[in-house]
Amino acid sequence: MMYDDMIDLPHHVSPVHRQMTREERAAQFSPFAALTGYERVIEEAGRQTDEWREPDEDAKGILDEKLQEMEEQIGKGREAEITYFQPDGKKEGGAYVTVRGLVKKIDRYGRALVMEDGKRILMEYIVEVEELSGD
Repeated sequence: MMYDDMIDLPHHVSPVHRQMTREERAAQFSPFAALTGYERVIEEAGRQTDEWREPDEDAKGILDEKLQEMEEQIGKGREAEITYFQPDGKKEGGAYVTVRGLVKKIDRYGRALVMEDGKRILMEYIVEVEELSGD
């Protein structure tokens, strides 16, 4: 059957199903996302992370001395700038972060610095500590 043969045939109307509205027909052709979340997966895979580089023994010794000095200064209103590695929760690696603020306490048992805002920084990931002048 050629198109010319079909063009004049009457439009079929189902005796069982109601005729669709124009909106219902248009919805059949709306975009379909077969791979929901795929873009987020690709974006996550492309997100760069840094590799953890553990300080050598000399750097660890210097860092330990600075932490001891800092512990003696707690409560005297001296700010510190701390650079540490923050592991990524979703993939291997992480990011080096620098924070500035008052150290509230050094939790030797939990091996963490506790900042005045409540942030806990694990001592094993600290790579640099600099005490800033007080008020």
